[in-house]
Amino acid sequence: MKDESDLILRHWREAVPNDRLAHLVKDATRALVRELQALLAERGVSFGHWTFLRILWEEDGLTQRELSHRAGVMEPTTHAALAAMQRDGHVERRLDVRDRRSWRIHLTAAGRRLKSELVPLAVEVNDRAVAGIPAQDIAATRRVLLGIIENLAAVPPPLAQASRTRRPAGRVPAGAKRAATRGATPAGRA
Repeated sequence: MKDESDLILRHWREAVPNDRLAHLVKDATRALVRELQALLAERGVSFGHWTFLRILWEEDGLTQRELSHRAGVMEPTTHAALAAMQRDGHVERRLDVRDRRSWRIHLTAAGRRLKSELVPLAVEVNDRAVAGIPAQDIAATRRVLLGIIENLAAVPPPLAQASRTRRPAGRVPAGAKRAATRGATPAGRA
């Protein structure tokens, strides 16, 4: 780990000191995740499960879809994680009393108890990460990162928007090709 960290630091300090901030944030995140992952693994909890536990500690009883959205992952990923967490005895699925088609995800007593064991590990990693960094620099970093999140949340993502509104040059929808070979227009197009 030390060799990998040394390479990353040398890269940022010497090779590309002014590279895009996104790459620096990514490398810092990887280092934080790697440290926390190791501590969680010692207690038999994966980092993916940690993500869902944190969300459920704040708001228990979400649907799988709500949990997927808050975690920023696809529903099949959430489904697989929840199945494992259920086997481990950390969560249970309960039928939604208001909507019999939905299931709500609830922490078990064991899942709730994990909070007092695991949250201090995250605090420990954060404390080690900022050790020796002046408090005003940490506060400035928080303000900058929050500003980045706010700035990017304020406008729709340009790439996602562009992919919905434009087709790559030379691409013709499949229906248009079939219709053209028959001499007709595709359904819904005039």
